[in-house]
Amino acid sequence: MDTKESNSCGFGSSPRKSTELGSKSTELGSKSTELGGDVDDDLFLRADKIDFKNWDVQLDKHLAKIWSKEREIQEEWEIDLTKLDIKNVVAHGTFGTVYKGVYDGQDVAVKVLDWGDDGCVTAAEAFALRASFEQEVAVWHGLDHPNITKFIGASVGTSDLKIPSNNDPNAGQNHVPQRACCVVVEYLQGGTLKKFLIKNSRKKLSFKIVVQLALDLSRGLSYLHSKKIVHRDVKTENMLLDASGTLKIADFGVARVEARNPKDMTGETGTLGYMAPEVLEGKPYNRKCDVYSFAICLWEIYCCDMPYADLSFAEVSSAVVHQNLRPNIPKCCPSSFENILKKCWDGNPDKRPEMEEVVKLLEAIDTSKGGGMVPEDEVTGCFCIRRHRRGP
Repeated sequence: MDTKESNSCGFGSSPRKSTELGSKSTELGSKSTELGGDVDDDLFLRADKIDFKNWDVQLDKHLAKIWSKEREIQEEWEIDLTKLDIKNVVAHGTFGTVYKGVYDGQDVAVKVLDWGDDGCVTAAEAFALRASFEQEVAVWHGLDHPNITKFIGASVGTSDLKIPSNNDPNAGQNHVPQRACCVVVEYLQGGTLKKFLIKNSRKKLSFKIVVQLALDLSRGLSYLHSKKIVHRDVKTENMLLDASGTLKIADFGVARVEARNPKDMTGETGTLGYMAPEVLEGKPYNRKCDVYSFAICLWEIYCCDMPYADLSFAEVSSAVVHQNLRPNIPKCCPSSFENILKKCWDGNPDKRPEMEEVVKLLEAIDTSKGGGMVPEDEVTGCFCIRRHRRGP
């Protein structure tokens, strides 16, 4: 028998309309004898006779109806969009754009998922994006800690969200497609930790500020881990500073509740350069991957520099796993701080400390005698920092 004829597909209920199925009944009936035996025309269709493209259209319409019905249910984190006034673009990301705005009189940051214009993504794709969005909201909603960016609310699949055209509030409003989603959080005017470190790359930070930033980050991560949440993308770009310089963890786009079985958490999730060896290898991992990423951030805070600046991502990934590559620790770094770095980026996740322990180690550091990174214009004969090295 021909391959196409042998590949028949059974369907408990076909997504095609009854009229479309009826149009096929005569053709199927005429074929019943040659197929050998009685055939239930409503249950069996030849694979080569199925219009899959039309089925995709029908599936999209069906999912769109479900979407509309689900939108009738009001989630507790849903915000009143009539109180939201979006002003201007703050940053562009891989999965959306962040705007500054005002919600109910409070300055806020609004993260809008960029799903493209209506028709550019199928309903099935939109459902996958929405699932990711709802995971982020589920993690962020309910968190309450001084070192976690405050979640205000979110909106799913709305046509009421309006964004200024061309980033100009006076240029009119653009209506976002119906499937658009947004997350609204407190606005932190200090910007990202990454930009702050770049700004201080020459003069460096005092050791007191270094330790304070490290404490803010460690306390925030310790809180998340106590809630069984693994951030999975700890990096200086995902840390924000408020007006007083307090660090707050942001962006929970890939965060998730920690699996009871580490084997349930695998795959390369995060940002190269910050990813733990076990994550890079695709091995099972747990919250200790955040501890490793924390150590890279700690080095970055101390040095106000980029780790592995002269290596490609591929070279970094390979060397971290196979050659125990880590950023070089400057000679001027106090031993108490150096010990924390080495403990936290240990190649064996079981040997890395819990973030709760890291908080205590940082609290015990004496910053009264200095110990910060030596500014570039004060270095005399002592090269305190090399770009990279092998070994811990």
